[in-house]
This record gives sequence, C-alpha cells and structure tokens, in this order.
Amino acid sequence: MSKAVVVREIGGPEVLQLEDRETPRPGPGQVLVRQDAAGLNFIDVYFRTGLYKSDTMPFVLGKEGAGTVIEVGEGVTRFAKGDQVGYTAGNGTYAEHVTVDAEKAVKLPDGVDAQTAAASMLKGMTAEYLLRRTFQVQKGTVVLFHAAAGGVGLIAGQWAKRLGATVIGTAGSKEKCELALAHGYDHVINYREENFVERVREITDGRKCDVVYDSVGKDTFPGSLDCLRPRGLWASFGQSSGKLPEIDLAILNQKGSLFATRPSLFGYTLDRAELEESSEALFEVIRSGDVKVRIDQRYPLEKAAEAHRHLESRATTGATIFTID
Repeated sequence: MSKAVVVREIGGPEVLQLEDRETPRPGPGQVLVRQDAAGLNFIDVYFRTGLYKSDTMPFVLGKEGAGTVIEVGEGVTRFAKGDQVGYTAGNGTYAEHVTVDAEKAVKLPDGVDAQTAAASMLKGMTAEYLLRRTFQVQKGTVVLFHAAAGGVGLIAGQWAKRLGATVIGTAGSKEKCELALAHGYDHVINYREENFVERVREITDGRKCDVVYDSVGKDTFPGSLDCLRPRGLWASFGQSSGKLPEIDLAILNQKGSLFATRPSLFGYTLDRAELEESSEALFEVIRSGDVKVRIDQRYPLEKAAEAHRHLESRATTGATIFTID
C-alpha cells in the first residue's frame, strides 16, 4: 500500500485527504518512483478549487517531485532501478509512490539533491523559460517581477541578475522585501505601503521596464501594463490574487503598443529536447552557486491542507515542499 493526498470534490483545503491506495505499477514507457519530496505550487490550488479542471475525479494533486526509481516499465531504457530523478507531472506527486512517463523525467546530477529538485523543477524551469525564451533577458534589460519573495521569484531574481539585468520586484512585507534584496533584486517595492507603478517610474527615471513578469493577476492589473515602456512585454503566468478580468486588447495599444502573453511551463517543454535544455540550464545555475534554491516550508503529506492555507494566505516565502519518509 502507498499513501497519497486525494481530492474527491473541489473546494477549500479541507477537501485534501490522505488515503491509502494500492501502490501503482509502471506501464509501458513509465517508471515507478519512491518519492523523497514533492513541491507545492499555486497551480495545485487552481486544481483543488476547480479553476483548472482535472481530467479525472478523484485525483491526486501535485506537479513536481523527485525520488528514486524502483521499477521500470516495458520499453524504458533511459532509466534504471536506483536512479535519482526529478520531474514535472500532469498531476499526482502528493504521494509516496508515483508513476512517471520516462520522457518527462530527468536524472539528477551530482550537486542537486531530491529536495532541491522537488522545490525547483517546476519553479526553476518556469524561471528559465520566462527569462531566456519568453523574453530574452540580457545585460541592460529592466525587469519587474511580482511576488519576488516566492518560490519562482527568488530563483528568477538571482537568475536575472546573473544575466545582467536591472531587477525590480514587489513583495508584501518588509521581511519579504529584505529576502528578495538578498536574492538578486536591485530594488523591491512593498506594494502594501507604496504604489508600485509610481515607484517603478521613480526607480527607472520614467523609462519604465522592458518586461513585467506577473503571477499575481487581479491585484496587479492593469498596473503591470503601466510599468512597461512602449512595446514592452507583459508575461502573465499566474493569478494568485484572483482571476483576471476580461481584457479588451485595445488597452495594449492605448498603453504603448504593448505585447502580452500567457505562457506555461508545459508549453515550453513540449518535447524531450526542450525539457532537457530547460532542466540542464536550471541544474547548471544551481550547481554553479549563482542560484540558490531556498526551501522555507516543509510539511509531511498529512499536513497538505495546512500547507495550502499557508500558501493562499501569502504567508510563505521561497519554496514549500512535502517531505516523504
């Protein structure tokens, strides 16, 4: 038997129930992994509440994890029993054992342990595609990154600084601002005390930003657009504060012939080559020490509801993981 956090109905954190189930078996092209850790991400909240629809009901939450291969399915040659692997998944990583498509997993290199991988596969590869492919950040780029003290934000701040950018962030407390400043950000705006649009104008002497990365959604719209210089890019990759309103595209013209995109990691890792390129770039910056993955919250699986409440209250910093004995 194996334990997993199961959702049988959409709703609040209370719907997360730890249950016993039969240990899964790998099908053709899959590996069975005994997990060491699983990551918590805001997309898990979207599935739990029904904002994003699961293909099945009931289902197990969780989009990233890491552990040890204990069985390989028919046709798998990429991995062997005993390999340490990390992965992003459709759903299902809030569990002691998971089956993973071999094409969606990568071997963990020396210097990247399972907890670090579980905290960074989705978050770190999100930072990778945002900074290197959605918009090619380079020396001289001016970046605004909302939720700078979160799991993606802390990785992105360090990575953007490595690329030579001027990095501006927003956060909701003095402590979070200080944390972001220690992780690559040149300026951090406390949005509870300051108007972030006005502060961006002041910081940039009126030139504003080349790109705004926005995972907050309702609370930062349309202010994010007002932080962009003409022909700048707004990359909306989440909505932690609530769903965005319907947008009339004419607003992009009115505010400076702006560009807008709604990317996702899964759209940037469509094949094996893209997955390997993204994960290898992530592992390289972690192993070099240029990006440090900060894990500030650890929970056992039975505390999944508590972990979700903590995340939704915006009380978390850095990454949150479930540790699995």
